[in-house]
Amino acid sequence: MNDHDSAYAGLVDADPADQWAFGTGFDDPLAGVDTTLPGGVDGADLATYCLMLGDDALISAQRLTQWCTRAPELEEEVALANIGLDLLGQARLLLARAAAADPAVVPVLPEGAPAPAEDALAFFRDVSLFRCVRLVELPNGDFAHSITRLLLWCTHRLAAMNRLRESADPVLAAVAAKGVKELTYHRDYAARWFVTLACGTAESRRRIENAVASVWPFVDELFLPHPVEARLAGVAVDSSSLRDEFDGVIGQVLRAAKLSVPAWRPAALVAGRSGRDGVHTEALSHLLAEMQSVARAHPAGAW
Repeated sequence: MNDHDSAYAGLVDADPADQWAFGTGFDDPLAGVDTTLPGGVDGADLATYCLMLGDDALISAQRLTQWCTRAPELEEEVALANIGLDLLGQARLLLARAAAADPAVVPVLPEGAPAPAEDALAFFRDVSLFRCVRLVELPNGDFAHSITRLLLWCTHRLAAMNRLRESADPVLAAVAAKGVKELTYHRDYAARWFVTLACGTAESRRRIENAVASVWPFVDELFLPHPVEARLAGVAVDSSSLRDEFDGVIGQVLRAAKLSVPAWRPAALVAGRSGRDGVHTEALSHLLAEMQSVARAHPAGAW
């Protein structure tokens, strides 16, 4: 950005690439990475898979940011915000990769709209076009609820990212290599808090037990195999192959917390379709209505 007499002067700079926030001149998130499609890979399938991973991270990040000014301690507020920023970084790369693999997935914006492809995917898709699992979109509930969800989701995602480091797609491999380091911290942070709350006071244990009962029905969806994963053998990860590793890690945490594996029925699918197919809870509609409101009200805005 050029030198200005005040911060406000930068908001009206004549160069549209020199603005702040929405519509900024950020560097290409995929700069320096080979974005050529691997041989035999269908761009539409790769885009769909990247949307699955990217939407999981985007919506998880959005839920975590809702703890700003509401966490039980300032230190935890900072920790949750930093985890959210890590996930937002993953989401940006994955959405950009989806757009590069299949430009047809990017919503058509009004002429002159400055949003890059990854922003267009985040702010201008309708709810039925999101491919996140329903676990990440559930309302936050209390601190125990968010910690439990974070533990379950990060354990699954870390297992997936570990395998994706060997993906034939160089972008996915690069995202995974960085994501493994981030997610290891995220999972361990959540696990420590989970055990602390479970082994704390009677009230904190009650809250953890309620949280487990609330989110556990959505766990099985994490491991549903998807046709896109099958068609992307060597590029994607078969979700069903992650269950044993997940059960091993979560079982260890539950034993440390002196809790047993819940016997809850999985959340019902709709005609066999889940969040990966665009079938979501009402909570996601409310979240997107808030998250997308400014961008949709001012699609050509730059500030």
